[in-house]
This record gives sequence, C-alpha cells and structure tokens, in this order.
Amino acid sequence: MIARLKGEVWEALPGRLVIGVAGVGYLVQLPMSVYDSLNPVEGDSVDLRIYQHVRENALTLYGFAKDEERDLFLLLIDRVSGIGPATALSVIGGLPVEGFKQAVVESDAAAIAGVKGIGKKTAERIILELKDKVGVVETWEPKEDRTDAAKDAEMGLIALGFKQAEARKAVDRALKGNPEAESAEIIRVGLRG
Repeated sequence: MIARLKGEVWEALPGRLVIGVAGVGYLVQLPMSVYDSLNPVEGDSVDLRIYQHVRENALTLYGFAKDEERDLFLLLIDRVSGIGPATALSVIGGLPVEGFKQAVVESDAAAIAGVKGIGKKTAERIILELKDKVGVVETWEPKEDRTDAAKDAEMGLIALGFKQAEARKAVDRALKGNPEAESAEIIRVGLRG
C-alpha cells in the first residue's frame, strides 16, 4: 500500500501530477485546493500523503498536502453512503478542512452544498451520517475545558480502535490523576484502563 510519495514533479496538470520516485512516474489525483497551494512546476520536489484506491479495473492514487485532508477524504468515502473518491475530492477541494468540520457541527448544509457537484440533499446526508454514525464529530465541537493535549489524546485513542465515548472516558480518567499531562501520557494511562 502506498501511503506517501516524495519525489520530483514530472508533469503538472490541474488536479493531477506525475511524481517521479526512483525512476518510476506515479499519476496522483489531487483536490484543486491542494494543487493550487502547491502551485507545482516540473522539476519541483513534492511530498504528498497518499490514499491508494483499488477497484477491480483500476488502481488510483489520491494525494494530499496534510494528514487532515487525507483523514477527511477517508472519512467521507468510508462513512457516508453514496460518496466516492471523486465527490470526496470535490468536497476537500471546495472547503478547507476546518470549514467542513464547522459546517457539519453547525448542520450548515448550505456551506457544503456550495461545493461544485454537491447538492442540498447530498450535503444533508453527509451531515446526518457523520453526526449519527461516526461519533468523531463530537471531537470537532469546541470544548473550552479541554486542552489541546486532551483533544489529541482522544483522537489518538480513537485511531487505536477505541469508540469515541470510551476514548473520552479514558481521557477524563487520565486527567483526574494529572490535569496537566501531555497527550502521550494521557494515551498511556488510557490504554492501561
């Protein structure tokens, strides 16, 4: 599985790059926002996070500048019915990650529907399914009493397989013993149970 590519831009066209790595050229599809921020020119060096999508008749690489963009892409294609890679790419290209999270938390379907190719019903389905099925959306909501270390630890525990509610309880237990703990320590205590 290809997870990251660091190499030279061999070809640059809007929304896609050919990246040369050790003599092999990889065609990578990008959200337009990532393409615009990179402003790639042939010969430039790039470092992209990659999602490798395998279908019965194709193998496609999708590239992102940040882990958060790739994580949101995976969340959309894995958790929202009817959303495929092309639509997820449009969402990420049309809304910054923080803007998307805020739209979901505030149930702002109009903001998501403002993305090219996303209608009002699709935007409402995205919000509904992310709020109801995932549980991760709760971690996007601002909590004044949570430190950055607590938020990072909660997301880390979720990534390790904890359900969102279990991760929050584990973080709360860890913070009772040491309210100023760093995220790594909170995760260690949370894993011990």
